Amino acid sequence: MLKFLADVNIEKQIVEFLRKSGFDILWIPDYNPLMSDEELLDLVANEDRILITNDKDFGYFIFLQKKPVNGLILFRIKGQSIEKKLANLEELLNYYKDKISKYFIVITEKKIRFTPLR
Repeated sequence: MLKFLADVNIEKQIVEFLRKSGFDILWIPDYNPLMSDEELLDLVANEDRILITNDKDFGYFIFLQKKPVNGLILFRIKGQSIEKKLANLEELLNYYKDKISKYFIVITEKKIRFTPLR
């Protein structure tokens, strides 16, 4: 079963959707809202979770600093439409569940892009 960690910038509706769908998810505002990005990545790696974020800076840590992660989902949706995010996340979980772990995933308004990790 996939386990997730939602960054502080992820909307509560996304966290609630994943919880209602039966996923194990930690939300940083409930856990430790003052956690640094590096501490967050350590937690993700230690607990074998997939990070969900709106923060594109995590690409730097993963690809340039080679920080280990089990997977990452990055939302890049103009206007941060929660309806669009939920629809695209649902599509990802329904059709690409086997490509979530070990991938850096970018979700835009029109597509889902997968980059293998490691």
